[in-house]
Amino acid sequence: MEGLVEFKTNDGVVITVEGTGLDDLSGHQMVSRRDDGTVQATRTFEGALDGVRAAAESALRVFRDGSLRPDSVELEFGVKLTAEAGALIAKSGAEGHLLLRLSWSPGQADDSSETALPS
Repeated sequence: MEGLVEFKTNDGVVITVEGTGLDDLSGHQMVSRRDDGTVQATRTFEGALDGVRAAAESALRVFRDGSLRPDSVELEFGVKLTAEAGALIAKSGAEGHLLLRLSWSPGQADDSSETALPS
């Protein structure tokens, strides 16, 4: 079943997202369901995204460090928000989806300094 899942931000703002698999929320769960069927997540929106952020930082570190040294790295992946699990990297078909773009500018001098990862 598709329905709505509400997350609160650290600032108290409510973010409502469309969720799937909400019929599977039987028994003891770390969520609550309002009378209108909307599921309220117990994690904050930022807390739900912590795992995805860590995955992005780790992937960036892999491609920025080492011998490739691209001028830019772009990662693209879908994020699925669920009331209980928080944010997941969404699948495309039967596998996880991750699009990666590395680019180098011609004629750029080799810079041996490390680029800081976003925090």
